[in-house]
Amino acid sequence: MSSGNDQVFIPMSQTNADGLPRTTPNDQKTFSEGAVLSFHNICYRVKVQSGFLCHRKTVEKEILTNINGIMRPGLNAILGPTGGGKSSLLDILAARKDPQGLSGDVLINGAPQTANFKCNSGYVVQDDVVMGTLTVRENLQFSAALRLPSTMKNHEKNERINMIIQELGLAKVADSKFTRGVSGGERKRTSIGMELITDPSILFLDEPTTGLDSSTANAVLLLLKRMSKHGRTIIFSIHQPRYSIFKLFDSLTLLASGKLMFHGPAQEALGYFASAGHHCEPYNNPADFFLDVINGDSSAVVLNREVEDGEVKETEEPSKRDKPLIEKLAEFYVNSAFFRETKVELDQLSGGQKQKKKSVAFKEITYATSFCHQLRWISKRSFKNLLGNPQASIAQVIVTIILGLVIGAIFYDLKNDPTGIQNRAGVLFFLTTNQCFSSITAVELFVVEKKLFMHEYISGYYRVSSYFFGKLLSDLLPMRMLPSVIFTCITYFLLGLKPKVEAFFIMMFSLIMVAYAASSMALAIAAGQSVVSIATLLMTISFVFMMIFSGLLVNLTTVVPWLSWLQYLSIPRYGYAALQHNEFLGLDFCPGLNVTANSTCDFAICTGEEFLVNQGIDLSPWGLWKNHVALACMIVIFLTIAYLKLLFLKKFT
Repeated sequence: MSSGNDQVFIPMSQTNADGLPRTTPNDQKTFSEGAVLSFHNICYRVKVQSGFLCHRKTVEKEILTNINGIMRPGLNAILGPTGGGKSSLLDILAARKDPQGLSGDVLINGAPQTANFKCNSGYVVQDDVVMGTLTVRENLQFSAALRLPSTMKNHEKNERINMIIQELGLAKVADSKFTRGVSGGERKRTSIGMELITDPSILFLDEPTTGLDSSTANAVLLLLKRMSKHGRTIIFSIHQPRYSIFKLFDSLTLLASGKLMFHGPAQEALGYFASAGHHCEPYNNPADFFLDVINGDSSAVVLNREVEDGEVKETEEPSKRDKPLIEKLAEFYVNSAFFRETKVELDQLSGGQKQKKKSVAFKEITYATSFCHQLRWISKRSFKNLLGNPQASIAQVIVTIILGLVIGAIFYDLKNDPTGIQNRAGVLFFLTTNQCFSSITAVELFVVEKKLFMHEYISGYYRVSSYFFGKLLSDLLPMRMLPSVIFTCITYFLLGLKPKVEAFFIMMFSLIMVAYAASSMALAIAAGQSVVSIATLLMTISFVFMMIFSGLLVNLTTVVPWLSWLQYLSIPRYGYAALQHNEFLGLDFCPGLNVTANSTCDFAICTGEEFLVNQGIDLSPWGLWKNHVALACMIVIFLTIAYLKLLFLKKFT
């Protein structure tokens, strides 16, 4: 592996007339000094469940069978039909596949993969995962800040970023956001650039031409070819490349139904298939020809079979021949000279590794930067993302202001009379439940960025704890506090609530705590989910049940004992009780009434204290603050659940 400080630059200008890299005298030296990846007897099986709950069956499906090969510095392509196992093999070589059901060895220069292999190698996913609200340069800066060692000075990191921007041809769009002005090819090159920050000796790419037109795809592969000429081992899966891309390949691995059809020099593949009785037409694309042969296409198999005595050999129907044909090709490869030569080299590379234990690959990885450094950069990026996409936050503030004015107009200037009791109870209940339901949008915090988080965590950008607390500090805390502050400032004075400073701030604090508790519950439910709608549905159902036990719809003192415990799980109940205690204590709703002359006060509620007692609320100061303590405990519990779900989230493909 090359170190993080020794950068290999890619001179874009050194090309010949065909657009291919021009070989310099030093190329052969660097070519032989690169990392050699070998894989020995790779088998991969997954368990597939089928049927309904009562009749559920588990079947073991074989994805890859006895795959062997060597990937040297250069362009190493993995080709095959859909479902053939290309992406599975690529993920296994990159140490990103779930080890359960996996057997075999993957060696780097004859040694087992280290724990930090995922961090030291580069991996470009099929669907580019970049922060769209940031510029190309800002995305590269984020990668450099977290993946390069903290001992490296900032100006050195910026020099590396600028060099990568120049070499990848991104200078014109370096300061453009992905939401506008950046093409698909430039987006793909940015993803490659983020992996080149650490100067990896091995670079993996999952179908790098997906979603690109043929010209852009060709440009991306030419870029990869130039990089491979300077000692990089580039391994990628690809579906159906055109000929100008195919001729760039140094090594070709053909897979079908999890079996190896061919592994060797790409330019010798046509001769190999000819020896197996499959001849490519003069103007046919070799990549298309290989897929046609593997799939049993009539034009490639029937018409291209050897002709003996001027007649085509009898063939079976394609539907009956598909499976036997693949098995026949796999058996032909095992008996070929290519396989024997590869096996000899694999035995040499695996030399005394059989006696070594594999525990090294599963040790804890080490990060290039500290927790605080990661926290600062994640918070910084999240805040930039918030500012770069202000529609949601601005809409939330506008809705809050409008709703506050409407509520203020409906309940304007509450009176200290019997109607004031009902109106106060109603408006405080609405404020509490509104905070709960408006916090449902927090479910998107981890769901929307799940793919980005998975890729960056596996690649060693940051710890789970850094990401979790960074998102809370930059996104959750400000976006839940601001609407609560605005709502309180508008409604408190329009409603004519208790004219005391401490009462105003207690109400604001109570609404903020309710919003944080509801948002924490949303995160606990949504963390690790892939679909926002499911988490939103669960949140809505939960809040509906919580509303029943909030204290307005039913008097909690009248609930039967075997159901009364549910009130302690209700977030609105604590917020509503705190707001009632804060507002009703000390109010008189029967001004000027002579209690001794009129006995109706024995049956009516004339003071706030009487109302609170009727609701079962403790009149002591602890009766107020215990609600905030309960909300704080719920926040801690829900955030702990959310963190643990992220921590133990299955991070393999």
